[in-house]
Amino acid sequence: MSQEMGHPAFYKNSMYNGKYIYFAPLQGYTDAAYRRIHYEVCGGVDEYYTPFVRWEKEGVRKKDLRDIDLENNRDVPTVPQVIAKDRNEFARLCDSVQEAGWRRIDLNMGCPFPLQVHAGRGCGLLSHPERVGEMAEEMCRRSDVQFSVKMRLGQDDMSEALALMPIINAMPLTQVTLHPRLGRQQYKGSTDREAFGRMLEECRHPVVYNGDITELGQVDDLFSQFDTLKGVMLGRGLLARPWLFTDKEPLAAVREMHSKMYDHACRTLQGDSQILARLHAFWEYQDVLPDKKQYKAIMKSGSLRKYDEAVAFLSR
Repeated sequence: MSQEMGHPAFYKNSMYNGKYIYFAPLQGYTDAAYRRIHYEVCGGVDEYYTPFVRWEKEGVRKKDLRDIDLENNRDVPTVPQVIAKDRNEFARLCDSVQEAGWRRIDLNMGCPFPLQVHAGRGCGLLSHPERVGEMAEEMCRRSDVQFSVKMRLGQDDMSEALALMPIINAMPLTQVTLHPRLGRQQYKGSTDREAFGRMLEECRHPVVYNGDITELGQVDDLFSQFDTLKGVMLGRGLLARPWLFTDKEPLAAVREMHSKMYDHACRTLQGDSQILARLHAFWEYQDVLPDKKQYKAIMKSGSLRKYDEAVAFLSR
C-alpha cells in the first residue's frame, strides 16, 4: 500500500448533499474489521476514525498498532486518532502513526471518560491551554502530516473551549469536530446547539458537528441551521443504524454485515467466549431488532450454538 495513506486524494468523497459524513470511533466496536465491513456493505461514509491510539507503559499498545496497520485498512478511508496528555506523549504517538505509514492524524481532546480525563487526556486537556499550545507547536513541526482535532465545549465549563480558540485557530488543521457537551456530562443531558453556534463563529477552521445524531432528518436540520458546516460525525447513531446513508433495506444490510462479522470473528478469534464477545458488541446498539426478547436471547447466549439459535431470524 502507498505510504501516502491519509492524503485527501485517497478518499472517495461520497458526501451527503455536498457535506461530509464521518464515522466516529468507539472503543471496542469500530475496529478495523468493523470499519471495512461497514464500508463494503453500507458505505455512505467519507472517513472512518479509529479508536484512539494511546501510550501505555513506555510504548504504544500493540492492539492499537494492529488496528491502524496499513494492510488492515487497505482501501478503507481511515483516519488514525491519538490521545495524549502532553507534547512529549503526543510526539511519540505521532512518530508511531507516521512510522506505520500514515500522513493524517486526529487529536482527541473530547474523550469524557474519567480514567482519561484524570490523566490529563481527552477533555482533561481542555483546561490546560499551555499543553495544547505545545501540541500546536508539535503539529507545526510536522509539515508532512495533516492534523485535525476532536473536542468538546470544555470539561467543566464552556469558557475552557472558548479560551482555547486562539490556540486552536493557530493550529494547522483540516477541521475541528465539536461535540457540544461538557466532559463532565459524558453522554447525559442534551447537546447544546446554542453553544455550538458560538463556537462555530469563533472557529476559523472547517467545523464538523458530532453528537446524538440518529436520523437523516436531524442531519438535514443541522445543515439547515448551520450552513457553513463541513459535515457531521456519527458514532452510536451509525452503530444503531449502519444503513442510514445507503438505500439498502435495514434488515438486509444488518444480515450482510453480521455474516461478514461472524466469519471474521470465527477466523481470527479463539474459543466461544472471544467470538461471542465480539458478536455481542455488534448487536449492542443495533436498532433493527423487533423486540427485547430477541435482544436478550442474543446477548445472554453463552455458546455459539445458543447464539446461532438466537440469530436464526436473520436467515428467514
